[in-house]
Amino acid sequence: MPKLSYQVIIEMTNGGADYCFECVGLATLVQGRGWGKTIVLGLDKPDAQLNLSSFEVLQSQKTLTGSFFGGLKPKSDVPILVKRYLDKELELDKFVTHEVNFEDINKAFDLLIQGKSLHCVIWMDK
Repeated sequence: MPKLSYQVIIEMTNGGADYCFECVGLATLVQGRGWGKTIVLGLDKPDAQLNLSSFEVLQSQKTLTGSFFGGLKPKSDVPILVKRYLDKELELDKFVTHEVNFEDINKAFDLLIQGKSLHCVIWMDK
């Protein structure tokens, strides 16, 4: 029987991690024994449920926090970021290392896997 994700973490860290970041969007990765703070970044299916024992939360003093867009508030923060970009205060262009057409999307994944790409723009209309 394969080990559950939290079992692997407990073995790797000799007991558990103080901070965990769930980035892939699987609610099941948040469940399990342990302590410390877990920050959920990945987005699972809309109907995905977390199942935590209240005893486990109290006993382990586990903290669970979600962070959607890093706490960005789209309605108020995006216009500010756009203005800062247009005013050249926020230099995002230098972070784009590659651009590919949609039909070359696999090249973008290859560059990412090889560690050669920071951010790749995929053009849909070229």
